[in-house]
Amino acid sequence: MTETLDFQGTKVWKTLLDRQAQEGLVLELRELVKAAPFQQYETPGGSKMSVRMTGAGAHVWMSDRSGYDYADAQPNGTAWPDIPSSLLSIWDAVAGVAQPPDSCLVNFYQEGARMGLHRDQDEANTDWPVVSISLGDDAQFRVGGLNRREPTKSIWLASGDVVVLTGASRLAYHGIDRIRYKSSTLLERGGRINVTLRVSQ
Repeated sequence: MTETLDFQGTKVWKTLLDRQAQEGLVLELRELVKAAPFQQYETPGGSKMSVRMTGAGAHVWMSDRSGYDYADAQPNGTAWPDIPSSLLSIWDAVAGVAQPPDSCLVNFYQEGARMGLHRDQDEANTDWPVVSISLGDDAQFRVGGLNRREPTKSIWLASGDVVVLTGASRLAYHGIDRIRYKSSTLLERGGRINVTLRVSQ
């Protein structure tokens, strides 16, 4: 049974995706990664990010020493693959808007990987929601307010959970503190996949 939580103004759909749906998504994402291999991007400060990234859609978020921005092609110049229809269906189910996403970011967390507090603010119009899908190992999700110094709270996300940042929470600071490595059997070698859908333009 799906349980919807209002967490710090952020909508969390617990167990929205059952095991069969999760396995189907993993198969589709493996095909996506064949067309757009994972990359380990650098931050503007020159540090390697602990997560590996790829994506799909017309524009995909990237990071390098020049800054953060959306790119309409992979680093090798090849166009990004299309966003799988199953992911678009999830957006339609939870986003609450008719506008489809044009960007899909796929993050892979291995043991020890994390994502520091940040907010999604590189989009042309930040009124559109952000939809985040968890697959694989449990992850400790932290979310706060519009100022980095505001208090934060944490919730554990499991495989099949979907988070929606919308309304007052759309520009909230959030991040992943850690994962429980091999807490899920979805991915044979362990780890967590996070799929984020956005309207970038």
